[in-house]
Amino acid sequence: MIKTIDPKTISQPELHAYLLSAVAPRPICFASTIDGEGKVNLSPFSFFNVFSSNPPILIFSPARSGRDGSLKHSHQNVKEVPEVVINIVNHPIVEQMSLSSTAYDKGVNEFLKAGLTQVPSEKVRPPRVGEAPVALECTVTEVIELADTPGAGNLILAKVALIHINEKYLTDDKLDTQKLDLVGRMGESWYTRASGAALFEIPKPIRTKGIGVDSLPVSVRESKILTGNNLGRLGNLERVPTTSEMDMIRKSDEVKTKGLADDIAKIHQLAKEWLAEGRTQDALSLLFSFE
Repeated sequence: MIKTIDPKTISQPELHAYLLSAVAPRPICFASTIDGEGKVNLSPFSFFNVFSSNPPILIFSPARSGRDGSLKHSHQNVKEVPEVVINIVNHPIVEQMSLSSTAYDKGVNEFLKAGLTQVPSEKVRPPRVGEAPVALECTVTEVIELADTPGAGNLILAKVALIHINEKYLTDDKLDTQKLDLVGRMGESWYTRASGAALFEIPKPIRTKGIGVDSLPVSVRESKILTGNNLGRLGNLERVPTTSEMDMIRKSDEVKTKGLADDIAKIHQLAKEWLAEGRTQDALSLLFSFE
């Protein structure tokens, strides 16, 4: 069963909840800004991403209040002082980041409320978060207000002027994903942590031209055992197995001892196990061998 929803038929809070739970995990923009009087604000936003590297542009969206349509302090600040530092959030500061999202009165410094270190920036006026693994000093090039209704977003285009990286998160002078321990925003009060077993790699198709799932044997494409992810990994290989590769697989001891013969279910199960072990080419050869 599929539940189909017309956004016009439900309330803004209901729509907001569906969108935030469905479009996730989202990276978190921990934005530090100042107003015209120099008062500092620090707030997180998960309507955020990088949209260009040349020029280097980040975009985040502080939405209007879903209750009364009022503007976020960060939005007001960048209209007064078009500068922002986007601090990246990782697990060691996630609780402090969450605390800073409290709706404090305008003029209250969330750096102090959250117990974070306020470090002077070099090219912009707002300070950066000393504990952040990465902080990006930016100038605001444009603010696009999508509507004046409750829940409406306001796209803030921020051009990166300077990047600060804590060197403990580098390996061979590159940011190390496993060290970063980043977090992402989910729906309601949920977050996700990008570390440990949650991290996995998928070969990038742009580096090769895979054979595609349509090139796999029909029995493989229609398998009740192999998953869509399994088929995608197989289809990402650059070529079908050679005759000699298939012969070697058929004659190998690990295949002979399992007595696969023409048992398609057992063949597909073994191929699935090999895929889990990273033996993608062997799995493909096995599947073609018994086709």
